[in-house]
Order: sequence, then structure tokens, then C-alpha cells
Amino acid sequence: MTAPVVLLVGAEAEALAPRLLLSGYTPHCGREREAPLDAVVLSPGQERDIPFLRKRHGAVPVLLGVCGDTVEGRERCLSCGADDFWLTDHGPSDLLMRLRLQLSHRPLPPTPAPPLALADLVLMPERQAARRGGRLLALTGRETELLQLLLRHRGEVVSRDTILREIWPERGEGASNVIEVYVRYLRRKLEAGGERRLLHTVRGRGYCLAEAPPRPGDPDPSR
Repeated sequence: MTAPVVLLVGAEAEALAPRLLLSGYTPHCGREREAPLDAVVLSPGQERDIPFLRKRHGAVPVLLGVCGDTVEGRERCLSCGADDFWLTDHGPSDLLMRLRLQLSHRPLPPTPAPPLALADLVLMPERQAARRGGRLLALTGRETELLQLLLRHRGEVVSRDTILREIWPERGEGASNVIEVYVRYLRRKLEAGGERRLLHTVRGRGYCLAEAPPRPGDPDPSR
């Protein structure tokens, strides 16, 4: 696991760099540190830097030092935009405890969706990008959604009703012509380099993304 990166701003905070390093953190001193960061620790009186740090580093936890555990000190800390305070007169232990608490509350980053692929066609859903061989496909949002649905059911026949329900729920059952339009757009982009057809129309049943079209007598694997 990578050591959490902590930015230290101000003399009191920077003086704790050796202790943070020994405790498994990667400390950096000075407000100019570029992202990515896991937390920011400020010395007392550095609250003026919080707007700048928020703009540069986003929603990372910001801990502001206070010189005594008083109601006024806590209110000043939280009213200036910090997430928590640390008590400078309690030594490094108080800061380490509060850092652990703040970092334990951070949500885990979402797991990227795995690429969906068929033959030389690859869709990367989290990037909304697709490739056919070495060619990048410029897809609209709806085309991406349609391709993702068909790739999730590759080799199966996806009915018009399913496509409308998943991609165009606002249009109702009587708007199946929109599917034909987008299938035509998508097919044109998939075959723009002269590649073989992957998106097949199955009359009376729907559409199928496969290396070869289903034969009339083949069972429908989606049933």
C-alpha cells in the first residue's frame, strides 16, 4: 500500500515531518506541492491558505493547528473551512490520531469498470472511449450507451424493447425508429475503416453484436 502523502504548511507543522515519516506517511513541506495529496496539515495562523489549498487539491482533509483545546479555537478552525484541528501543545500523538481518523473516513475510489471487448473492438466505459483495431471511435453519449449494452450481451440478441428500456426510457414503446437511426450511426463508425460487420440486425428479434450473425435456426441464448 502506498504511504499517504501529507502536505505540511508552517513551521510547527513542518517540524513534525520526521515523526510523520517514521509513522508511515510521506511528508512534504511548503504550500506549493502539486497533487496528488491525501491530507494537508497547517500550523496555527495558516488558515488564510485554506482557500488556495482547496482550489488546488480539492476535498482532501485539511487539519489546522490550534494552540489550546478551547471552544473558540475549535469554532475558528471549523469556520475557516478546515475539516479538523490538531493540538500543537499535545505533541505529534494528537496529530497522528486525527490524521488516522480523517483518512479512515475517506471513501474508497471506485473500481474502474473493466474494458468490454469483442474481436478487435474494445470499449472502455469509465473513459467513454472505444477502439476498433488501432482506430479510435468518436462516439456520442447515446452511441456509447448502446454499444456498452450490446457488448454486455455480446453473442446474444437484444430486443428492441430492451434497448428502449435501457437507453431511451423517456420515449416509450412507440419510438423504436430511434433505435434504427442509432444502430445505423454506430454501424457506420464501427465499419469506417473497412472492417467486417459486428453489429447484426436479426429480423423480428432485435440486434446482436457478434463476430458472425446468428443463423435462423440458432437458439436465442438470452432466453
